Amino acid sequence: MTAKLRTVSPSREADALQTIPVPVVAFARELAYRDLLSAHSHPRGQLLYAVEGVMQVRTPQGVWVVPPQRALWVPPHVAHEIRMLSNVSMRTLYIASAAAGALGERCRLLEVSVLLRELILALLAEPNDYAAGSRGGHVAELILSELARAPAIPIEIPWPGDRRLVAICEAILADPGRQFALADWADVGGASVRTVIRLFPKETGLQFRHWVQQVHLSEALVRLSNGEAVGAVAQALGYKSQSAFGNMFRKALRASPHQYLQRQEKRRMVSGAQPD
Repeated sequence: MTAKLRTVSPSREADALQTIPVPVVAFARELAYRDLLSAHSHPRGQLLYAVEGVMQVRTPQGVWVVPPQRALWVPPHVAHEIRMLSNVSMRTLYIASAAAGALGERCRLLEVSVLLRELILALLAEPNDYAAGSRGGHVAELILSELARAPAIPIEIPWPGDRRLVAICEAILADPGRQFALADWADVGGASVRTVIRLFPKETGLQFRHWVQQVHLSEALVRLSNGEAVGAVAQALGYKSQSAFGNMFRKALRASPHQYLQRQEKRRMVSGAQPD
């Protein structure tokens, strides 16, 4: 995938928004499949969100896949690159550092409520230099209130620094359903099984199988959000049965895949949106 990525230029408009003296400012940009925004950072915090399409966001610490029902909180000055896994309609927020502290100092994947989605779109319709008591100011206040209560999703793919583990992790991300034994993955990285077992917790904080599980959960959420059947997702990720996949999903997210799908359908009905 990396060889086929197309680096696109940073937005001068986004750069200009960093110094506007308002707490929250919204920004829209259309990006194409396989576009790459190379590593960069902002003095403001960023809520990376797209109303359509799927993004993969990478920092030195981890990787997150962000479908339309979710957003990634990126604190100020955190370097991140964004890979478009489809055509993406980005509708993102830049949040002043004074307000960003309440949202945390680590990247977090957040649920985007129907209300938050509509507030983001409403702020885009307002001038960027809105006054504190104006409609834009009120919308910004509501956004910060809604973000403060947005549920975090416990999915993060921590990223190693060791080049052997990086090779293994890149291969797994490229093909999450590949059924390799640990020895086969070790060969991909040019390492021994013992080295992989020893280094994964040291480099990522997770045992190898738990790291792979995070990849599977991330991929599953994207596929389910796109309307794929639970059985098809289980098969694509290499699970022997739908029940085995469901048990893994339920233990990690405290909801079954079917419950997750029901929530997504309810969200679409409330917002009037069409299935992605």
